Amino acid sequence: MREADLYPPVKAYLEAQGYAVKSEIGACDVMAVRGDEPPVIVELKTSFSLALVFQGIERQSLTQTVYLAVPVSSQKGWRLRYKDITRLCRRLGLGLLAVDVGHGTVEAHLDPDDYMPRKNTKRAGRLLREFERRVGDPNVGGTTGTKRMTAYRQDALRCAAYLGAQGKAAPKDIAKAAAAPRAAAILQADHYGWFERISRGIYCLTPQGEAALTAYQTEIAALTAK
Repeated sequence: MREADLYPPVKAYLEAQGYAVKSEIGACDVMAVRGDEPPVIVELKTSFSLALVFQGIERQSLTQTVYLAVPVSSQKGWRLRYKDITRLCRRLGLGLLAVDVGHGTVEAHLDPDDYMPRKNTKRAGRLLREFERRVGDPNVGGTTGTKRMTAYRQDALRCAAYLGAQGKAAPKDIAKAAAAPRAAAILQADHYGWFERISRGIYCLTPQGEAALTAYQTEIAALTAK
């Protein structure tokens, strides 16, 4: 079993409660938002471990509602440790979700209590901005070793798509036409090697940028759809 196998049931479980759910927001496996309520963060692991507990404690600096999600287990060790696990989570203010991957169901064994650690408001704000700016849910929660589709990359793809159609353009024109307000900063930083300044205030695509249009054609189609 992979951590990614836990994501579809967890996402469905939260969406059924009225949350908008997206994966891999910053270092968080799963983030869910409902109205003006504080965000819910869920960390996924294929077994309960100290590493998972450490992750949950770290996420409590961002929001008071943090769940640890692990697969349902019939193993004797889990049954023997169940009371200890729930007691530990309760003392730490962490929620516990048991995921039945085969049936696609989730059971909340424990909800977070009112434990209120010191909040990292700046980092929490960055995560919320990333959540709001990112279009759709292009990543799969729990995956590793793959390139993340961030809101920044989505904006860069909008810029690349516009330049691919126009040949060359100024950042202010790209920002307006491609709905990418950060176009100037993205073109100047050129983190992906996609853009080249050919004259003062005018940019075009590099060969890497042309290749990106093909590599990300599905994502670009979704971003530019009217």
